[in-house]
Amino acid sequence: MQQRMYHRHHHGYLWVGPKSRFDQEALRRPPHPEAPPAGSRPEVIARYREVAAEFPGCDLPPLETRNWLRKPPVQVRGTWSDPAEAAAWLDERLREYAPRFMSGAQRDVLRLSTLAASVEARLEWGGDVSLGYYLERPVFLSLALVACCPEGGRARAVSCPVG
Repeated sequence: MQQRMYHRHHHGYLWVGPKSRFDQEALRRPPHPEAPPAGSRPEVIARYREVAAEFPGCDLPPLETRNWLRKPPVQVRGTWSDPAEAAAWLDERLREYAPRFMSGAQRDVLRLSTLAASVEARLEWGGDVSLGYYLERPVFLSLALVACCPEGGRARAVSCPVG
């Protein structure tokens, strides 16, 4: 593989928890960059403050994969400069949790191998990967690999969480 001129790497994220918690979408969105204007309803201001305080440290998977990079470094489960290693980590997690997948089709070994290969290809060109699976009720598994290019490549609005 050709050596890259910048230091692209990938961060891995994993979340497992109750589906009811995963469904708390307001906590999975970053706050709007501007606070509500003066004179807004008190409940709007209170909700904005709650989201602004909770989102950065909340362990819930963000609605947009890219926003994992806004989370504390402690939530990073691994960092890899080689897409094959990042894809292998994801493949290991899939195989670890596969016996608990609700759908028998999702547990299929051939399907998991094909998915791992497609993940590696996506990471090669700098893409992100986000997967979600229902486990035994009412649990949800979220896995993500997020490309981080602190010194070049695709313009990123979010800085590296570990650098």
